[in-house]
Amino acid sequence: MSESRGLPLGPPLPVAGGGSDGTAQTSYKVRGELLTELPSDLYIPPDALEVFLDTFEGPLDLLLYLIRKANVDILDIPMASLTLQYLDYVEAMRTKNLELAAEYLVMAAMLMEIKSRMLLPRPRAAGDDDQLDPRAELVRRLLEYEQMKAAARRIDELPQRDRDFVSVSVWVEQAAVRRLPQVDPRALVEAWRELLRQARVREHHHITREELSVREYMAIILRELRSGEFKEFHELFSRLRGVPMLVVNFLALLELAREGLIEITQSQPYAPIYVKSRHAEHA
Repeated sequence: MSESRGLPLGPPLPVAGGGSDGTAQTSYKVRGELLTELPSDLYIPPDALEVFLDTFEGPLDLLLYLIRKANVDILDIPMASLTLQYLDYVEAMRTKNLELAAEYLVMAAMLMEIKSRMLLPRPRAAGDDDQLDPRAELVRRLLEYEQMKAAARRIDELPQRDRDFVSVSVWVEQAAVRRLPQVDPRALVEAWRELLRQARVREHHHITREELSVREYMAIILRELRSGEFKEFHELFSRLRGVPMLVVNFLALLELAREGLIEITQSQPYAPIYVKSRHAEHA
């Protein structure tokens, strides 16, 4: 972060002619006016330019940075050197922003308390070392903060709308036509074989000759579907009329599907097959 104060100087402009030694002079523009030399009463404050190389989100973030920078174990913090580095940073911050340094001063007081307690003799108790270590609470807070910081970093790496991608909305004036599930041809073959099997069971062995018309059965199927409702595939066939009738009826059904007059659908494999008239749908 940087901050500059004083006169807003524009980029330097070369001036033809130069000085007495023949070298080119450099001039500046201030608020649109050409400035060939600096004013004698120009004052540049000492804090006209400030550069912060590291920024921290709080006292724990600063402590964690100092520990990682010193390359020490977080479970065995050298409190003396860590406290000195922390106080140096807070003191530099207080000269610039006292309000910002307030929360850091609370942590500084805690570090000094821990350092003082570590200088005092501690009674030894078996199996109770963690409770007697003044750094235990600070280590616990640092470990929890490090885990939360890592989790926040992983979340921030996830794709975010308006940062990594942009949502696009498309307005469609016409209503989209509802598309029914497609029928697997193999399922249609299996349904046809089942019809043949049932027809052979009920077949009467009478030899007759009968003229059968595919167009006639196409008209019969369309009349069955004129209500616009779905009908199951088997309901369009009469198993009592023999295999020839079933063949002609099945051919009529395939011809209607080819001409786009009916719609055959199936929700999933091995599910019932349904037939519907397209003309009734658009009526």
